[in-house]
Amino acid sequence: MRLASFQAADGPRAAVVDGDTLIDIAAADSSLPRDMTALISTGKEGLAKAKAAAKRAPASARRSLASATLLLPVPSPPKIICVGLNYADHAREGGFPVPDYPALFMRARTSLTGAGQPLVRPRASDKFDYEAELVIVIGRRCRHVGDNDALDCVFGYTAMNEGSIRDYQRKTPQWTAGKNFDRSGSVGPWIVTADELPRGAHGLSVRSRLNGALLQDGNTREMIFPVAKIVSTLSEIWTLEPGDLIATGTPAGVGHARKPPLWMKAGDTVEVEIEGIGVLRNPVADET
Repeated sequence: MRLASFQAADGPRAAVVDGDTLIDIAAADSSLPRDMTALISTGKEGLAKAKAAAKRAPASARRSLASATLLLPVPSPPKIICVGLNYADHAREGGFPVPDYPALFMRARTSLTGAGQPLVRPRASDKFDYEAELVIVIGRRCRHVGDNDALDCVFGYTAMNEGSIRDYQRKTPQWTAGKNFDRSGSVGPWIVTADELPRGAHGLSVRSRLNGALLQDGNTREMIFPVAKIVSTLSEIWTLEPGDLIATGTPAGVGHARKPPLWMKAGDTVEVEIEGIGVLRNPVADET
């Protein structure tokens, strides 16, 4: 099942994606939550109810996907955790050793926007880079979970353009500044539940395109730390909660490693495509 969040007149709403239609699940069944985090927390029972509600949804609960304003699939994620350098070729192209433990950093909610919304190149820098990434969506509360049980904690997957301001990323030993400019990254367009993808999202192509030109072409089988290991490792540090987003790193081909470097600029269109999930597309605009 594909699930999205859209902006309604009275706030964010969770929806089932049915072809080119969004089905507002709370409008289709008033016993279901309108909020994506709350829906995720209902587990398999809630998903089954949402699927049944979508099949019998009245016209009043349906709207065109093309005309909707899509938000982050989880509009208010409890945590946004990012794994860096998780593809060996990308680590090498950036001049980093291949890690034996995940490189971790956090993103703020304000650093991200939804599908179709502009990514913002800040006034402070023109070194605005793209990064195509698979994102794990956590489905249940877990702590100290082992590798063998970690995938049971995964609700589904989505895509991220983990936009980075490269000169600010390198200003300090930690990457926080370069990863958290307002609306510099995006997530979406929707969540695909884990049961519709290969176990652990293994073997999925991960690509980025800038103005139609293919720039990154990797595969999740190349990840140094696969999904189960990421969830297990992070659960040693945090209590993972329903709706947490975990970005899993980007393959080689990013702009800063090219000669000459290739940066996103106003007027560009950037796409992240993950096999089995779809295309996350955003225009690029300058900060006003």
